[in-house]
Amino acid sequence: MFQVDEVINNAYKELECTDYIIDHCKVVYERSKDITKHYDNVDLDLIKAGCMLHDVGRTITNGIEHAYLGADLLRQINVDEKICLITERHIGAGITREEAKSLGLPDRNYVPETLEEKIVAHADNLVHGITKVDLDFVINKWTNKNMKQESIDMLIKLHNELLGD
Repeated sequence: MFQVDEVINNAYKELECTDYIIDHCKVVYERSKDITKHYDNVDLDLIKAGCMLHDVGRTITNGIEHAYLGADLLRQINVDEKICLITERHIGAGITREEAKSLGLPDRNYVPETLEEKIVAHADNLVHGITKVDLDFVINKWTNKNMKQESIDMLIKLHNELLGD
């Protein structure tokens, strides 16, 4: 499909990603391996690219908009659409169209659909900065941020779907 390391390095250079973004993405990629080891039917290159590029939108903003902005940046430099969709859909366990509208986001689907999209999104959930964390940590973090119960329920559902615990 593509030369994964070349795509990643080109995007980092073109988009002027900071060391912090890159370091976070590396930990998310390492975390994804804790999930992918349970699967034989995943595209490991796609997951690597998705993990390593999911936060490129943080070169523009640290707000929730970084997901779609990052996807658009990747599209501008002709990155494979599958990677762009991983970037666009990696926020939490997904954002429904209705929630996106209430947040003022463009009318797009922000819920991960493919196995690779789900793995990257959840690997990102299980990393805080550059530290691997567990589901309880994330639930507590989201609760303390007054996240909607619907979002927390989606997180738990995604966790159970991917890891079965």
